[in-house]
Amino acid sequence: MKILVSSCLLGEDVRYDGNNSNIALNPKFKFYYKELFMDIMCENEIYSICPEVAGGLGIPRNKAEIKNHSKPFVVADELNNDITINFLLGAKKALDICKENDIKVALFKSKSPSCGNNEVYDGTFNGNLINEMGLTARLLEENGIKVFNENELDNLKKFIKSRV
Repeated sequence: MKILVSSCLLGEDVRYDGNNSNIALNPKFKFYYKELFMDIMCENEIYSICPEVAGGLGIPRNKAEIKNHSKPFVVADELNNDITINFLLGAKKALDICKENDIKVALFKSKSPSCGNNEVYDGTFNGNLINEMGLTARLLEENGIKVFNENELDNLKKFIKSRV
């Protein structure tokens, strides 16, 4: 199966702080989970994207949070620069990759203002999480592409098995 995956989860140094969120090397994950991640990566066709970088933001960059979760969306960095257009462009590029390659599922970074599928930070830069989606995850879901995060690998594996 074709899967769109957050570049940071694959070990690419594209996070806002210039680091990555590599699942395979992350001590927070138990070996079972690392092995499950590697099985999914090896058994499927992987397409990598960082929507924020694809949208024109640099590495490193200031932290960003969504300030308005409905149209018109507003995304600002910690210096209050409006970077909404970068997030929208990155989301569109991710959707284009999915459409061009008939991708029906994504594995994205949790809590990200682009990729978070269940919760994101509330826009105050105080570390508070709310039940909302990142802009890319939202656009993909609205277009029929199922989004999972790195803490939902068991569910992703079940989804893949149900589709083959």
